[in-house]
Amino acid sequence: MHLAQINIGRIKGIDMNDPIMASFVAQLDEVNALAEGSPGFVWRLKDEYNNATAFNPYGDDRIIINMSVWENMEALQQYVYKGRHVEVMRERRTWFENFGKPFMAFWYVPIGHQPTVAEAVERLAHLQEHGPTAHAFDFKSRFPVPVA
Repeated sequence: MHLAQINIGRIKGIDMNDPIMASFVAQLDEVNALAEGSPGFVWRLKDEYNNATAFNPYGDDRIIINMSVWENMEALQQYVYKGRHVEVMRERRTWFENFGKPFMAFWYVPIGHQPTVAEAVERLAHLQEHGPTAHAFDFKSRFPVPVA
């Protein structure tokens, strides 16, 4: 089994071209390349711009999503909380509003499975409605890898 993740954010700009988002957009290619080059990286959702900002599963142009699959939680944590990515996370409040509810969810997928956007949105909604379960959880409430 691999670990899938979704995270979303409500941008402060009216869209990704808003000047308030410029420094975030300027870093997307670099941060995405770092993810792809990280140990344990498997897959990430991409649009025609090599990121996922064109996807709009919530019907709100100000909510952007990011999805990826990793070999395990340790690999994802290493990428998220070490090195360059953590620098970007420290600036999150510059570009994103406080979401007021969970904005990130994890779940296990069979090796080779690429989750759909609908699947990921459902997992995040489940976490928001029911709290952490084996179906969808967060960094604080991990669940063991299920036996295939």
